[in-house]
Amino acid sequence: MESAEIRRRWLSFFEERGHTVVPSASLIADDPTLLLVNAGMVPFKPYFLGETKPPAPRATSVQKCVRTPDIEEVGKTTRHGTFFQMCGNFSFGDYFKEGAIKYAWELLTSSVADGGYGLEPEKLWITVYLDDDEAERIWHEVVGVPKERIQRLGKKDNFWSMGVPGPCGPCSEINYDRGPEFGVEGGPAVNDERYVEIWNLVFMQYERGAGEGKEDFPILGDLPSQNIDTGLGLERLAMILQGVQNMYETDTLRVVMDKATELTGVRYGDKHESDVSMRVVADHIRTSVMLIGDGVTPGNEGRGYVLRRIMRRAIRNMRLMGATGPVVQDLIDVVIKTMGLQYPELVTDRKRIETVALAEEAAFLKALRGGTNILDTAITETKATGGTVLAGDKAFLLHDTWGFPIDLTLEMAAEQGLSVDEDGFRRLMKQQRDQAKADARAKKTGHADLSAYREVADASGATDFTGYTSTENESTIVGLLVDGVPSPAATEGDEVEVVLDRSPFYAEGGGQLADQGRIKLDSGAVIEVRDVQKPVPGVHVHKGVVQVGEVTVGASAYAAIDTRRRRAIARAHSATHLTHQALRDALGPTAAQAGSENSPGRFRFDFGSPAAVPGTVLTDVEQKINEVLARELDVQAEVMSIDEAKKQGAIAEFGEKYGERVRVVTIGDFSKELCGGTHVHNTAQLGLVKLLGESSIGSGVRRIEALVGVDAYNFLAREHTVVAQLQELVKGRSEELPEKISAMLGKLKEAEKEIEKFRAEKVLQAAAGLVDSAKDVRGTALVTGQVPDGTSADDLRKLVLDVRGRLDQSAGAGDRPAVVALFTTANGRPVTVIATNGAARERGLKAGELVRTAAKTLGGGGGGKPDVAQGGGQNPDAIGDAIDAVERQVAETA
Repeated sequence: MESAEIRRRWLSFFEERGHTVVPSASLIADDPTLLLVNAGMVPFKPYFLGETKPPAPRATSVQKCVRTPDIEEVGKTTRHGTFFQMCGNFSFGDYFKEGAIKYAWELLTSSVADGGYGLEPEKLWITVYLDDDEAERIWHEVVGVPKERIQRLGKKDNFWSMGVPGPCGPCSEINYDRGPEFGVEGGPAVNDERYVEIWNLVFMQYERGAGEGKEDFPILGDLPSQNIDTGLGLERLAMILQGVQNMYETDTLRVVMDKATELTGVRYGDKHESDVSMRVVADHIRTSVMLIGDGVTPGNEGRGYVLRRIMRRAIRNMRLMGATGPVVQDLIDVVIKTMGLQYPELVTDRKRIETVALAEEAAFLKALRGGTNILDTAITETKATGGTVLAGDKAFLLHDTWGFPIDLTLEMAAEQGLSVDEDGFRRLMKQQRDQAKADARAKKTGHADLSAYREVADASGATDFTGYTSTENESTIVGLLVDGVPSPAATEGDEVEVVLDRSPFYAEGGGQLADQGRIKLDSGAVIEVRDVQKPVPGVHVHKGVVQVGEVTVGASAYAAIDTRRRRAIARAHSATHLTHQALRDALGPTAAQAGSENSPGRFRFDFGSPAAVPGTVLTDVEQKINEVLARELDVQAEVMSIDEAKKQGAIAEFGEKYGERVRVVTIGDFSKELCGGTHVHNTAQLGLVKLLGESSIGSGVRRIEALVGVDAYNFLAREHTVVAQLQELVKGRSEELPEKISAMLGKLKEAEKEIEKFRAEKVLQAAAGLVDSAKDVRGTALVTGQVPDGTSADDLRKLVLDVRGRLDQSAGAGDRPAVVALFTTANGRPVTVIATNGAARERGLKAGELVRTAAKTLGGGGGGKPDVAQGGGQNPDAIGDAIDAVERQVAETA
């Protein structure tokens, strides 16, 4: 049974039994404590925590998930993977243990002809929590599982919580016996390799308190309503139903390995090393496609770094198997072909996914070349000092800066006869990892901080946002925090967070900055509002300072926004929509929005593009936007179902989470997007849009920055003033400026060349005199000296090489050893260049060693090749001592 059919049967089974089918949420977690969605229940978390009322009492989904705690382990075993699909059915105060157990048994054991998965009942083993007598009774008495196939396990294995105070409860797991070839018998309590877990049923019935780990926390009591959260691993079930040994041999991963074989000639199963690489490629390429499909782009932090890291591991492992050129295109094609059966959006977004992936591959191949140069230098320096071990910090630099896998560093160092300080490397990696974990733990404390807002939401409901139609309104203060702590009152000077029952203030979201303004109380108190956020769904928290008087919970208030700021932000937001559509018209659908910020009078817009946008295209986009302004198109907003919005062709932003009802902003016949922000009523209100330029902010992502309205006019007015000043200076019309300035710059460049030529000739004139000043040091012709201050390093090098050449000519084709060591001061610092001829090098006189001696005396460092080297230092007064040090070393060596 193919994976797509497993998914279809799951959703169909539960939909027929009254469950609302919920599409998979984006892998980009709508949760500040998570980088990526890592469990099937994550999208339902607000319902289980009581933050939001569930849309239906029963739900089912097949959720995309990514877990990345042990990326280095992927491939080494057949059990580790990053991407997986979690099939779940959920009950919010509806059915409980008996219903969940009976549904699970029915779906697993019903025949394929009847819509089930057709598993043999006698191969299913059950685990329950230690004291969950009720679950054991249902399994045995209601379902009919023999007691010998029901095992009790402790809190570590069969008790669930989110890791923070909140709902929790016992679990019951369904395990499949794969047979004696997978190990000894005795059930899942003895051998979880043979008895593989396929379905976990979580019975949320208790509330837990604070505590560490999976076991050390108190049970505070029963929940007001009992919930069900179950999860079946689609890949694990596919492994069983397809009769293969592990998840890598299932249909959606095997095709990737087959393509890798086609590209490299290496077959899966031939040897352990290549099998590891095959599994890395299969897992990481599939995960990369799914992440890019959900709007993640490669970067150096957060989820972008996760994507970059796994893509580069996949590419590197293809090279280990013998691939020499680009491979990503072929690999992602097979992923989209197989996963597109379950997620059609991968097919429609193919071009954008390919664009991002291929750009990252090209960047990494370039990094490999650059990193190789850095590694070669590090190896040379290590050998020059007599070392045999490459420093751990060098390996870490290659890994962290260039994306160089440690195994590549180990391999290349070994080829040069060096080992690598792996302990030092891993110590630095651990420091980095520990810091990341500490940051993650710090983020998770946000659960405790949100409790006060949840209490306000529970007591007073969501904030009624009136800002679409009003800029001010009467309201009541229903929540108040002073310095982050709930308080009944606040006085003048206090930093406060205020929750109103009704508010015209827009809370920051969707790229739009928050409104600012004032809240005035009947008592005369005034709060200056500087920011507005939504820490929990539906609750607008107004952050500011009490300017005058005392503020109390329950007091009547009058909230008014800064309308000038609002109008400027609205102009920017509407301009962002126009820019998005104009870019898509010019570049195609790959120019999808990847982020934005709408602030007063200006905006920035991030979008997908593998290369810089040509200036001519940017000019055309700007012209099209301003033509739309002149058409005076009406801007309208309408709330509709998400399905209707999609039918109308509305564009959705990647990474945004949308409910069943969405707000669609339409600008005439030009633009239609899902958006919760505020906008102008007509495009004529924008006045003018000026694109300032575009730049790269990451692999495959570009950023446009622009001005709107008066800000755009002021910019152009300043530009006009500058142009007028230039016209006066060059005595020409504005259209002549490029040609005249270019001509002036050309003349300046020619003059600089003449000056440089004159300076070089003047320096080289000293060569003859320097040759005449050569000393005989134990048979070696030694020229030392200090040339005029300000001589460039390049000119000094030319002079040294010229003197060496003259010495060779005067000594009969270089039979006599010769060393030239000259010094100068540039920008207040001493510089030296030293050269040796072939005869000197045969006597052991190497330029690099002589430079190190001189540079050490100067208080600096240097190096180079045996024939010519350069160095410098901090102390120009030590040049005389450096010359003496070079002469002594020549005497000792020659």
